[in-house]
Amino acid sequence: MIEFVYFLIIVFIFSLISQRIESIPISPQMIFIGAGMLLGSGFLGVVNLNSDPGIVLFIAEITLVLVLFSDASKININDLRKNNLTLRLLSIGLSLTIISGIVVATLLLTDLSIWEAAIIGAVLAPTDAALGQVVVENRKLPLLVRETLEVESGLNDGLAVPFLLLFVAWSIAEETFSPVGFFIETTIAQIGFGALIGIIIGLVGGWFVYKAQKHKWMTETFQRISLIALAIISWLIADQIGGSGFIAAFVAGLATGYMLKDKVSSFIRFTEAEGQLLNLFVFFLLGFIIFPLLPNLTWQIVLYAILSLTIIRMLPVGISLIGSTLKKETILFMGWFGPRGLASIVLVLIALEEQPLFPGEETLLLAVFTTVLLSVFLHGMTASPLANIYAKILAKMDNTCMEKE
Repeated sequence: MIEFVYFLIIVFIFSLISQRIESIPISPQMIFIGAGMLLGSGFLGVVNLNSDPGIVLFIAEITLVLVLFSDASKININDLRKNNLTLRLLSIGLSLTIISGIVVATLLLTDLSIWEAAIIGAVLAPTDAALGQVVVENRKLPLLVRETLEVESGLNDGLAVPFLLLFVAWSIAEETFSPVGFFIETTIAQIGFGALIGIIIGLVGGWFVYKAQKHKWMTETFQRISLIALAIISWLIADQIGGSGFIAAFVAGLATGYMLKDKVSSFIRFTEAEGQLLNLFVFFLLGFIIFPLLPNLTWQIVLYAILSLTIIRMLPVGISLIGSTLKKETILFMGWFGPRGLASIVLVLIALEEQPLFPGEETLLLAVFTTVLLSVFLHGMTASPLANIYAKILAKMDNTCMEKE
């Protein structure tokens, strides 16, 4: 457990200077990736997270469960129906991003099977709004753009999970020379059971929380704790009956948010402190894992990471927004601010846990982690400058444009 002590010491030290660091383009994620690299087995060697990988993966999974639940619960279904831009990004944009990622991975990373390339495409499709918080919270930018990016990020990680499960199933069937149909049926059952458990727990649990809150039976602290409990309950029960716990947590979040409506935002604030701590641990884990792998980095992997952050993301966004009347500067801005982060890290680790027989495991890990690493630094350093540039461009736009409605 000494490894976690080192991590918490870094958290404490960073907390002391966190406000000073806000004034420079260095994000907490950058600091903790660097700390993971420095303290890990590839450098100083004082931290060895491999000594108990079960606990490490459990923490990473819990983090993703809470993120999936909390992000989904904050989505207003009625507002989502009205926001045509978000629906475009989550349907056309997400699908094309996954397909583009698969095609480019197949062409560049030739040591991977088609299904390993597909896993990369699915894992790197979700975006992480936390890495572009400066953009989401910048009131100089159009509310429409900020809300669209935030809602997209809140939903696309959960929507990518079924694709990942299907691709992993196909990969297992290929590697074990087993009938594909069996694994696909099992995966569809996982998705279905997960969604069913999520709906039941979210609606029933959300109803009880709503009634208890309405009758003033709950303290504010336990309102938040109750939602953490619902997220983890849905995950564990779905997992026990053969469903996908992550889909269950995501759907439970949607259902709970529907039951609590506008009250959910005040309940879900656990992500601000406890969630941030778990989030930083995942990035610390990223630094620990990737540093020893860096000598095996190839130009093809680096190129793929660059393309993943640019063409693979930006082109689908542009296509999905055709006919929206948004200005090209807005579309470029929204295309660029699709940072990859926590969901990609945890999902690839889960894929490797499900299928430990990947021949191209190292390439797969490097492709995903290099993309996230570049994203953390590039999006972190460009968020504020590009937001300011875009705000100046916006000020010159006609008052009748869609961005100013």
